[in-house]
Amino acid sequence: MGSRPGPCLVRQSLDASRAVSDDPAVHEQVVRDMLRWAADAETGESPVVLGQRLHRRLREITGVGDAYRAEKDRHNRMVMHLVPELRERIDASDDPLGLAVKLAIAGNIIDLGVRGQVAEGDFRASVDQTLEEPVLGLVDDLRRDIERAGRILYLADNCGEIVFDRLLIEHLPTERVTVAVRGKPILNDATIEDARTVGLTDLVKVIDNGSDAPGTLLDDCSPEFRRRFAEADLIVAKGQGNYESLNEVPAPIYFLFKVKCTVVAEHIGEPVGTHVVTRSDV
Repeated sequence: MGSRPGPCLVRQSLDASRAVSDDPAVHEQVVRDMLRWAADAETGESPVVLGQRLHRRLREITGVGDAYRAEKDRHNRMVMHLVPELRERIDASDDPLGLAVKLAIAGNIIDLGVRGQVAEGDFRASVDQTLEEPVLGLVDDLRRDIERAGRILYLADNCGEIVFDRLLIEHLPTERVTVAVRGKPILNDATIEDARTVGLTDLVKVIDNGSDAPGTLLDDCSPEFRRRFAEADLIVAKGQGNYESLNEVPAPIYFLFKVKCTVVAEHIGEPVGTHVVTRSDV
């Protein structure tokens, strides 16, 4: 996708700076930096690249390495409390895999790059809404390709959401699945620490991608991640950041996410709020 950074990146700049500092001068400097980067027509940088630059700048100014750690731990705890109920719903379903896909997308509400605060009630509301509404797109195609794939690479997104991911991964051929998380803290994106916390490392192979981008910038990722990406028969990519950074990459990628901004809505032709399963454009 082309670069059209909108108000959500400016709001993210302010929210992120407030999360790490009480100093209004820091808030102003960070927002000014983001506005300058976004206005620079020469860069053509995507929202994922701008988000990475924003949080590197915050770490440089404040010296705080993981500004969202407390929120990440809170989200993991909140969703773990829902696991018995959600697992019971999946097991009782006529289509456990289809429901697990739905719930994995429901978990994509947990995005501090788009929303400043997420409460347990938001998780429950998202689950209830997802159960009532259809998931648009290629669910049956995804089901078919899961059955055929020898090597599956699952790209996780946010904390809390990674618990919903685990519920889906439990219904995949786990011996063929590798999960990738972020290589360094960025926003509330999941890292190896979070994968351990929610028990994913006991279920499947988990690696980090070596990057601190709020998406997947292949040139910024580790050689091991790029090798696994190239060798995968099927890639399941969670979240809008992964869609923004990978939808034009020639690879067998399915994107599972909730449409959260007008730019992405226009790109895929579906309204904001839609739950979608779609494939790479290439």
